[in-house]
Amino acid sequence: MDEFSFIDSIKQHSYSQPSLVKGIGDDAAVFRTENDIITAVDTFVEDVHFSKETMEPFHIGYRALAANISDLAAMGALPAFYLVSIVIPKEWNQEQLIQIFDGMKKLAAEYKMDLIGGDTVSGSELTVSITVIGYTNRDKARYRSNAKPGDIVFATGTLGDSQAGFHILTNPGNFIEPEYFIERHRMPVPRVEFASNLKNLSRVALNDISDGIASEANEIADISNVKLTLNEACLPTSPDYDQFPLELQQQWKLYGGEDFELIGTVSVEDWEEVKKIAARTNTKLTKIGYVTETEGKGQVILQRSNKTDVVLEKKGYTHLK
Repeated sequence: MDEFSFIDSIKQHSYSQPSLVKGIGDDAAVFRTENDIITAVDTFVEDVHFSKETMEPFHIGYRALAANISDLAAMGALPAFYLVSIVIPKEWNQEQLIQIFDGMKKLAAEYKMDLIGGDTVSGSELTVSITVIGYTNRDKARYRSNAKPGDIVFATGTLGDSQAGFHILTNPGNFIEPEYFIERHRMPVPRVEFASNLKNLSRVALNDISDGIASEANEIADISNVKLTLNEACLPTSPDYDQFPLELQQQWKLYGGEDFELIGTVSVEDWEEVKKIAARTNTKLTKIGYVTETEGKGQVILQRSNKTDVVLEKKGYTHLK
């Protein structure tokens, strides 16, 4: 299949977003809006971010778009559009490539996202780069710099599930509820509905947990110049998470990443409203700590179960390590 036939096979022939003026078919897409526009991009490389051994092509597309949508959720934005640039090696056939885009389309349909462009080239390893575009009400984007002393620190969902799923896929054996953990790895659920419903709050800091909660908490602490104290006993995990070795449990929930949950901070006065929003959007929500002033640079402290406090370093997945 040549490039133009491939593009024609994946492009949308009708669109969901009313703000779209022109989609695929010209040198660029056109849309207009009166809201603030939020955009993000992520790149995924075969055998670095995914492999055929643990994922079907459908899951590669689904998970890649989910990671990008999670970035929009962390900004309080509603997803609207996405663009896909893909480097295609000769080992990947037409059917597999279509399945990658089918995975994206499956998730995009849940948010009425439109595919509005991208690029296709040949290369030595499969690389998928996705740009997403979303909207927020004016001045309602959520920033990591919004944390203030006195805030409550919270997390959505459960931590460590994605790495547990990867472990199950790469270490065959007898596990409890393996399908749950595998799906959490392959098909994560971005917290769009929960985050977008926080729009009426005057202030909230958010960060998506893509590289592990230790890394994301430190990003909030650094840019807000505050101290986050996290209670280890309160970090949320799944009911069957304790089947794994304690060392791995600790590693995954703090540094594992790829759960695409949210960590955030909010004032004590607004905490009850956040809990109501979580209940209304069927989102598991856990208070995991609090924010205080810091001397010097931002810092994250972990209160361990044995009552000792340790500095939680900014470790986790790093792309250029």
